[in-house]
Amino acid sequence: MTDTTTRPVITGIGVAAPTGLGARAHWTATVEGTSGIGEITRFDASGYPVRLAGQVPGFEAAEHIPSRLLPQTDHMTRLALYAADEALKDSGLDLAALSPYEAGVASASSMGGFEFGQRELQNLWSRGGRFVSAYQSFAWFYAVNTGQISIRHGLKGPSSAVVSDQAGGLDAIGHARRQIRKGTKVMLAGGVDGALCPLGLAGQLASGRLSTADRADRAYLPFDEAASGHVPGEGGAYVVLEHPAEAERRGAHVYGELAGYAATFDPDPAAPDADGLQRAIRAALADAAVEPAGIAVVFADAAGAPAADRAEAAAIASVFGARGVPVAAPKTQTGRLFAGGATLDLVSALLALRDGSVPPTAHVTAVAADCPVDLVTGGPRRLTGDAALVLARGEGGFNAAAVVTVTAPAGPTT
Repeated sequence: MTDTTTRPVITGIGVAAPTGLGARAHWTATVEGTSGIGEITRFDASGYPVRLAGQVPGFEAAEHIPSRLLPQTDHMTRLALYAADEALKDSGLDLAALSPYEAGVASASSMGGFEFGQRELQNLWSRGGRFVSAYQSFAWFYAVNTGQISIRHGLKGPSSAVVSDQAGGLDAIGHARRQIRKGTKVMLAGGVDGALCPLGLAGQLASGRLSTADRADRAYLPFDEAASGHVPGEGGAYVVLEHPAEAERRGAHVYGELAGYAATFDPDPAAPDADGLQRAIRAALADAAVEPAGIAVVFADAAGAPAADRAEAAAIASVFGARGVPVAAPKTQTGRLFAGGATLDLVSALLALRDGSVPPTAHVTAVAADCPVDLVTGGPRRLTGDAALVLARGEGGFNAAAVVTVTAPAGPTT
């Protein structure tokens, strides 16, 4: 029988982001407002109208990934393997002590397959090369992260691959909660995403949502009067969720609790002011049994497009009141990481509650008058409270919201 009340706890965190490898490096850069956005270096982007992106620094796959996995993986899968491994190590779990099928994995992806498809096209062009269709390559990638992670760590429990664009990271965590409520003891969940290759960037350009600004500090400005689109990025995070009784039994360190989650779909994806996000917010708060006044900070989706920013600001204001709650958008330091972005925001929310500090939204200097949000800019702000709301919106009408809580803010840590 499914338990509908259990609230999983987060006991492990793994990060691979433009702000750094590992949770500590990421959080330090986030609080300090240090940007990971710069010129694209993974390929020659000089002929593209967009030449800025958030790239994961200092990642050498051979140092972190078994050599046997390198030929069958691409850059995104290797980053996912790294983040998943870090989360499991951080949790202190002894997977060998678990019975078969007691641990599973839920992953999210939206841009997956482009780099693999790029490689297959290059093989086709080269003499004696082989070719896999674009459809096959995309379908392959959506499942490969889950499969590679589960095989590497022997996670024989429930597994899933979620495709809901930027909302995917939260939706994967929602899937993980469902499995824990069905009896699975441990779930590894999250997303690492991105497509910084010629084929991937061409696909993103076709959306018309990328900023073509050539200055890293002016390219991605959500809720700002000068907002003109977003900067693409790569990376994300994985977290370990456990049944609270299992975490207590083994004396695990707990970052916080997944207190609430909800997902909705806009009835009309073409309408930027559709109310799907507001419904998701209210449903997540109700699921967590938290009143709006109990939320200490909101981590926004932060699309960086004026119409989408106005719609999100209106949804937040409708629930919390105009400028009624501090809002953070640390994506300005990483770019939009697609399915990896929301999980990284959830990690940042947990660390913000732990340290009692709201990270600044870098580069934003003039919040638009029609965006009635209390956006934290300039520097970190003291946070008082024990609950945070994380929002994500995916192209095509996906909305997701999650509430995380901690027992009590621990205060700043070194």
